[in-house]
Amino acid sequence: MPRIGIISDTHNYLHPKVLAFLNETDEIWHAGDIGSMAVINNLRKLKPVRAVYGNIDGQDIRVEFPRDNIFMIDQMKILLTHIGGYPGRYQKGIPYLIKKEKPGLFVCGHSHILKVIYDKKYNLLHINPGAAGKFGSHRLITAIRLRIDGKDISNLEILEITP
Repeated sequence: MPRIGIISDTHNYLHPKVLAFLNETDEIWHAGDIGSMAVINNLRKLKPVRAVYGNIDGQDIRVEFPRDNIFMIDQMKILLTHIGGYPGRYQKGIPYLIKKEKPGLFVCGHSHILKVIYDKKYNLLHINPGAAGKFGSHRLITAIRLRIDGKDISNLEILEITP
C-alpha cells in the first residue's frame, strides 16, 4: 500500500514543511511548473520522484520529464500532466487521453487551486494539489498525501501552509 505525496507549481521553491510532509511518503509526484532541477534533486534526496514538465519549465526539465506521464501503481492507472482542467472543463485533448488510457486517477496542476473531484463521466478521481511554491496568486501553499491499495485510494491528507 504505497503512500504517495503529490505537489505542483513549486516554481523553484520548496517550503520546509512541504519537504517534511513529503518525507512521510514512499514516492513523490510533481505535476509540473517545477522551476529548476534543484527542486527535483532535493525531492530525490527524500524519495523516488515521478514528474511532468509545466509551461514555465526550461529545456533541462523537458528533457528529463514528459508532458504526460502514464503509469501503474498496484492496479491503479495514473495520468499525470500539468495543464489538465477539471471535470466538465478539461483542456483540449485531455478527454481523448482519458478515454484512451482509462486512468483511475488523473492528476494535474497549473491553476494553483487545490481540488479533489470525483469525475462520474470518466469514472476517475481528479486531483489538483494546488501550489507548493510561494510564487503565484494562491493564498495557501498546499500538498496532498494519499495511499493506493489495488484500485482503491484512501487516507487522503491535505497540507495547507500560510505563505
